[in-house]
Amino acid sequence: MNQAARFSACPACDVAPLAQGIARREAEGVGQGELILSLPTAHCAVCITDVERALMAVPGVRRARVNLTLRRVRIDAPGLEASDLLPVLERIGYEAHELDPAALDTGATDRMGRDLLMRIGVAGFAMMNIMILSVAVWSGADEASRDLFHWISAAIALPTIAFAGQPFFASAYGALRARRLGMDVPISLALILATAISLYETRNSGHHAYFDAAVMLCFFLLIGRYLDHRTRAIARSAAAELSALEVPRATRLCEGGEEVVPVAQLRPGDLLRILPGTRIPADGEIAEGQSEIDRALLTGETLPFAARAGDMLSAGEINLTGPLTLRVTAAGADSSLAQLTALVEAAESARGRYTSLAERASRAYAPVVHILALASFLGWFWITRDIRHSVNIAAAVLIITCPCALGLAVPAVVTAASGRLFRKGLLIKNGTALERLAQVDTVVFDKTGTLTMGTPRLVSPERIPAELAPVVLALAGASSHPLSRALVAALDEYQPADLAEVRECPGYGVSARWNGQEVRLGRADWLRVSDDQDARPGISTWLSVEGQGAAIRLDFTDALRPGAADCVARLHRDGLQVILLSGDRLATVADLAAKLDIREYRAAVDPLGKAAMIDELARQGRHVLMVGDGLNDTAALAGAHVSISPATALDAARVASDMVLTGQNLLPVADAIVTARQATRRIKENFSISILYNVVAVPIAVAGLATPLIAALAMSASSITVTLNALRLRHSKS
Repeated sequence: MNQAARFSACPACDVAPLAQGIARREAEGVGQGELILSLPTAHCAVCITDVERALMAVPGVRRARVNLTLRRVRIDAPGLEASDLLPVLERIGYEAHELDPAALDTGATDRMGRDLLMRIGVAGFAMMNIMILSVAVWSGADEASRDLFHWISAAIALPTIAFAGQPFFASAYGALRARRLGMDVPISLALILATAISLYETRNSGHHAYFDAAVMLCFFLLIGRYLDHRTRAIARSAAAELSALEVPRATRLCEGGEEVVPVAQLRPGDLLRILPGTRIPADGEIAEGQSEIDRALLTGETLPFAARAGDMLSAGEINLTGPLTLRVTAAGADSSLAQLTALVEAAESARGRYTSLAERASRAYAPVVHILALASFLGWFWITRDIRHSVNIAAAVLIITCPCALGLAVPAVVTAASGRLFRKGLLIKNGTALERLAQVDTVVFDKTGTLTMGTPRLVSPERIPAELAPVVLALAGASSHPLSRALVAALDEYQPADLAEVRECPGYGVSARWNGQEVRLGRADWLRVSDDQDARPGISTWLSVEGQGAAIRLDFTDALRPGAADCVARLHRDGLQVILLSGDRLATVADLAAKLDIREYRAAVDPLGKAAMIDELARQGRHVLMVGDGLNDTAALAGAHVSISPATALDAARVASDMVLTGQNLLPVADAIVTARQATRRIKENFSISILYNVVAVPIAVAGLATPLIAALAMSASSITVTLNALRLRHSKS
């Protein structure tokens, strides 16, 4: 059967029914105007063009924009639903899932980053101009020229500090209103004092003004703030991503036919219509129909589950082949997907209490700085009775003890390590991930999509007789089953045979007539042959041709991810314990463990079981690195000491992880541990530099031997030293 015939038989894949339904849906208020679909398999510019072009060809779609970084497409299509568009993307070879726009709010994070960059640019530009004027003053300008240059510097510095310093001023104001001291309080005080002293000196024709020091201070502080922001902003909440996977609307059966309602309005006992290619919106029991259910995101099972009346389904699973009527047993906050989301939230909250070395050091910083500056002011005023001189010394103390080096200690190392690991194929999302990764002693791997590629591959194409290959290709082309897609890929050199009466029986296989004979491709029990698949590794399907003897078994395997064997071997060599957890069958899991020399493994483990295993290892005092890719791994990823997921993983899994594997090769996972240990050493060295700097510089400032300008230069030197030490990481050996 040709592809055109196949898709014309499916109303969800035909453009004409979409156009006919737009007006009706708009009248009923169905469709929210904007849809967001996850595209986990999109990876290049060609993908952007393909997806946008296919969607724009659908009547009713006004705009479609792909974000390749987030692997999402945002669609403006009033009157359309995700179920109308998912088959269109599947037809051109792209996996897609609906996301709830209300659960995704990335704009605030992006705006904050852009705002900081803008303020850094303003401060940097102003600093360069004021430094040019300062050079003229230092070069021996006469009194009139000096005063003019100081006033010009003031005209540049005052609006710059007022604008660029807003993040610090706002934070300090909030802290003071709450009657507490944060790091931004002394920072703001230093900026204000340096500016105020400079204005006083300029107004009184003084020899020294410190506008350059104030703007330079603001510039370096903003750089530290932005680096810290980047390490935090990428690590968004995995629970929010899981919530976005919940289907926002469902088709409920009622006396008048069907109605589309928000999932929040569903109640136990409601009957739902579940079309092929759509996600299950609630937990429930199949009341009518049969189909194949993709449970890979929830359980990690390689093959779809053949479901029929009486079987239970969970929210988040995908209906693949046949229409179903589902009787709701739990919806909304009571669904299995919502419970998994709650588990992830709890795990993230526990992990969120982990603080970096810089944050721990900052607890004692603010009160000590204020006390020291105040003591310097009072001491010098008592000695000299010169309030101007005393304020200068207090400002110098505040500036010289400014936490630039402390604030850059961790972000600078993370930035250097991020570049190094990105070149190796790993993206760091969390600023504290490196420190935690250095402590890892146990590595837990998921199987499908992590140690393997997650795509079945025909083992021995030659077992299919040449005269039957076109028949198999035609049968496989009539189904969206993963094994059918693998057959189509393996037999692409053939032309499909001309079949008649092609019919897919959901959950079983495909049958047709060929030269007057019945041919079938599908499950062993459907073809009435015995199969010992549970005792064998791998996956299989069967082909039978009426009148041609015994059925032919077609075996499939899931290819190992490149570098998997080398990665496991290196982890063993480094003395790490390696464990394999999978939702797949025992025979398949045991076979893979033997190939990779993984001595400890568990099969048929559900999502809660994986999370429980991670928790049990933690209670034993183990520091666990979890590597997984599916929704079934999300809770375990969030609960592990540190976690990694492939770029092809589900959005929620990538977000729950601390690092993302950008390529296919798995060896960078082992490299990351070495880099993490080196990064931790650099972080500790940076703290030592910061401490040494303060031990030397603070007494100088307190003794009155440093002006605010000298203090700013010393502070800048410490920041540059910390940054250069961090950059050593980029060139060190693994």
